[in-house]
Amino acid sequence: MEKTLLSFGHGYSARALARLLPDDWRVIGTTRSEDKAVALMQAGTEPRIWPGADMIPALDAATHLLLSAAPDENGDPVLAALHDEITARAGQFTWVGYLSTTGVYGDHQGDWVDESTPLTPATKRGIARVQAEAAWSAIPDLPLHIFRLAGIYGPGRGPFAKVRNGTARRIIKQGQVFSRTHVADIARVLMASINRPNPGAAYNVCDNDPAPPEDVIAYAAELLGLPVPEAEDFATADMTPMARSFYAESKKVRNDRIKDELRVELLYPDYRSGLKALLAQDLSS
Repeated sequence: MEKTLLSFGHGYSARALARLLPDDWRVIGTTRSEDKAVALMQAGTEPRIWPGADMIPALDAATHLLLSAAPDENGDPVLAALHDEITARAGQFTWVGYLSTTGVYGDHQGDWVDESTPLTPATKRGIARVQAEAAWSAIPDLPLHIFRLAGIYGPGRGPFAKVRNGTARRIIKQGQVFSRTHVADIARVLMASINRPNPGAAYNVCDNDPAPPEDVIAYAAELLGLPVPEAEDFATADMTPMARSFYAESKKVRNDRIKDELRVELLYPDYRSGLKALLAQDLSS
């Protein structure tokens, strides 16, 4: 039987997974824009402009579902539009993956969290993700796997451009730490889960080295041979409410389950190895 991945919100992480899938897989991905649809087609993905397209034929063909679309004011957009259709086909799918966020754990003042930590989100975004996780989990017989992603970086999404153009900032908030993950390692975790389904499981997807954000900026500057941006105190820094909200939570995220259960060996176990590889790619392209 042909394996078909239907990917709702076929963005940065989903595209990385699609590149790892064997050639005999069919990939259908949704996007909102004509331009992105053309790019998806060029990458070997069958695009569907959605909302708009009739998704029933794609749902009927799908053996695997990947859900990357963020919740909005109406909740999870896929469930808002297609809850009954997906519920009716729950037993058809071999694997369903939902891309969530480590924001569901809320603030732990720099302490460690793992997949058994209670979900106590501190932001509207985190609350919406907890609600979306619960809504997907409530569908009977759906082989759901939840992936709680830390801060994502990778090609086209790194600190180098801002360091080069002088807009990178080193905001210092005492005790602040973030976990992060390279997009290539997200793809490897998803592929490993597809190959070892464990419906009902949740996985933290992050590297081994939670670190203060100012350290990452400083290291990027050092790699580029540019001055390290001046430190700015969080309390007095001029920041947008959105930017400030990212500092509402501080935690270190454990990733033992992806290594022990899925046997994933991270390509980029810390930000230093990830940034070095990104810069080498950048310079060679």
